[in-house]
Amino acid sequence: MKATRIALSILALAGASAASAQTVLTASSWVGPTHTLSMAQKEWCDLIEKNSAGKLKCNILPRSVASPPGTFDAVKNGLVDVSYSVQGYTPGRFVHTQMAELPFLGNFSEPISVAYNKVAMKHPQFAAEHAGMKVLAFFTHGPGIVFNTKRPISKVDDLNGLKFRVGGGMVNEISKTLNMNVTLKPAPDSYELLSGGVMDGTLFPAESTESFRIDKIIRHATTFPGGLYNTSFAFVMNQARYEKLSADEKKVVDAASGEVAARIFGRGWDKADRRAIGLMQANGVQITKAEAAFVADIKSKTSSLETKWAADAEAKGLKGAAQVLAEFRSEIAKAEK
Repeated sequence: MKATRIALSILALAGASAASAQTVLTASSWVGPTHTLSMAQKEWCDLIEKNSAGKLKCNILPRSVASPPGTFDAVKNGLVDVSYSVQGYTPGRFVHTQMAELPFLGNFSEPISVAYNKVAMKHPQFAAEHAGMKVLAFFTHGPGIVFNTKRPISKVDDLNGLKFRVGGGMVNEISKTLNMNVTLKPAPDSYELLSGGVMDGTLFPAESTESFRIDKIIRHATTFPGGLYNTSFAFVMNQARYEKLSADEKKVVDAASGEVAARIFGRGWDKADRRAIGLMQANGVQITKAEAAFVADIKSKTSSLETKWAADAEAKGLKGAAQVLAEFRSEIAKAEK
């Protein structure tokens, strides 16, 4: 009888252990825990934990496993299971995703992100650029703004003589067509560059002025209807790690990804943009809204970028690239209604 009780106890403990077993995904963020990107990633992690009744969760690491430009490879190589990054941080590697970085796409992150994710997921060439990674969602930040410490910018010529930090990708090409003096640097470097006078300005969404602590350094901001540019992001998981998930775990991850994740990131960014605009106004930043002539001048100078992107994307296998871009703009317009 005693042996039977011991055996039953062992079986009970084993059953309890199996019942409480969890699959833990390591997650990394290269911005602080209160940045909207980190908070959105945590929201996604909380969602999969809730929807799996605690059987699937994230271990969000206290420090990033890689620099922003190295994050995709960190996920690809299995240093971390889940993270996000900017395709433009590694020039020449991604072509299709530059579609989401063209000028004058839209006024809010959430509708742009939803439209981008819908179109990109429809065309497998976008995901194919992320070999070794399971793309959970494509998304963008809010509309790009020109910030500087020197003077108002109300026409293209006002950009001359100033030094700007840019994040790479299509924004670098846009700045070239406008004859801007730019340096390619990740967003977290902005405070040091601007506070030390190495750079006079930066191209950012509104949110980034607070997130990267330049809200009391910049004195001028120029906004554009639809944004001067945008930045493409991908939220990704190591492909091999995804394949090792059980069928039920994959269902949970899939249900929280795609449009759901794109909305999480986009909605968070729009909230942060609204707060940042308020802080700019409180800090006395002079905000200039680009007038029609300024916008028309930029459009005439940057129109060739759309043609070039379509040709480059076609050469890399995206058939009907110009139509894909038109579809993207149409989806943004629908999502903004």
